Amino acid sequence: MISYPEGLPLPQRDGYGFQSVSPMVRSELQSGRSRQRRRYTSVPTTASVTWLLDDAESQLFEGWFEYVLMSGTLSFECPLKTPLGLETYQARFTDIYSGPTLVGDSFWRFTANLELLKRPLLDPEWILILPEYVLMSDIFDRAVNLEWPRHFDE
Repeated sequence: MISYPEGLPLPQRDGYGFQSVSPMVRSELQSGRSRQRRRYTSVPTTASVTWLLDDAESQLFEGWFEYVLMSGTLSFECPLKTPLGLETYQARFTDIYSGPTLVGDSFWRFTANLELLKRPLLDPEWILILPEYVLMSDIFDRAVNLEWPRHFDE
């Protein structure tokens, strides 16, 4: 799998967000009521991203898009921050990026939409069996990483 170029920064926070394709279908009935049902179990998510790159980073980014991703048509793995944390996702460009737009003396802004193959979700076991661990994950993380290792050293 092709990787996002090492050394290029992650997308900026400004305008960064996700939008999932709806997995449901809704049918209006003659009675005025409606029925809803699940159409798909796996739907893509679109990420709106913006990069601010210097001259050298811009050259690498545009060359990578054109020559490695074959004008952006191939999928690649890239690190993205989601509610699950910073993880690597399989993505592809939905179209060519916008830009480069000059910002300041020598920075360039690129904006694009990336389609993620898989929606960023926790495994179902965490939600169905252990929801309290999800809600208190910061406490568990601190306990495991700060408190428990000290006890093992003693």
